[in-house]
Amino acid sequence: MTTNTVSQRRSKSRTFAPLIVDVAVPIGGYYLLKNGLGMSTMAALGWSSLVPAVRTGWGLVKERRVNAFAALILFVNVVGLSLSFVAGDPRLMLVKDSGVSSAVGIGVLVSVLAGRPMMTEALKPWLVKGRADREAAWARLLSESRAFRRAERAFSAVWGVALLGECVVRAIGAYTLPVDTMVWLGSVVMAVTMVVAFLVSGAVAAGPMAHMVVAEAARTEVPAPYEAQAAHAVSVTPAAGVAAAR
Repeated sequence: MTTNTVSQRRSKSRTFAPLIVDVAVPIGGYYLLKNGLGMSTMAALGWSSLVPAVRTGWGLVKERRVNAFAALILFVNVVGLSLSFVAGDPRLMLVKDSGVSSAVGIGVLVSVLAGRPMMTEALKPWLVKGRADREAAWARLLSESRAFRRAERAFSAVWGVALLGECVVRAIGAYTLPVDTMVWLGSVVMAVTMVVAFLVSGAVAAGPMAHMVVAEAARTEVPAPYEAQAAHAVSVTPAAGVAAAR
């Protein structure tokens, strides 16, 4: 295994690690505690909030910044805990199911307005793929390209609007359609929202950003023939110097 391959794997690990810790661990922990260990919804939400709460606090105290994904998951869990007290009216229960989507949507849109698009943390690993040249290209584009920054904001905005819109549609349906209809239609609305958001965000943001990153990385990459010539020159120069000295 080459040093370059090992370096790329380590880079990928560092890239995906925050996504796993901030998103996969809390969500997986919730379902493990609730379905696997039989905890109540409130207890599972509370315990699964521990990691994002610690990560958010650590970011504020140690790094002087807000860990966007950890803060979002913490916010979603708090909303979930609040909604767990809702009971009784079946239509209100249907609206409650979309409360988490609205919380995520609002959080994402606020991050866009604040200039820290939250969905970037989820998008970046898939575009740079743990490669150092693409990491560097991403950093340059983020600081120098207005089109790149606009696409970055657009990606998060599309998902924020989609999730918030899904909540609105399901809330309207809950109070205008029969309850039995909304029980299955709510899942359809959510699935369609995910597909549309994926396609639209890919077309207007992720796709163009991927092309820009690849092009920028290729633009600054040293051509292979040049590298070979440089290596040859380095190996020849000492021998030439010895011959000249004689």
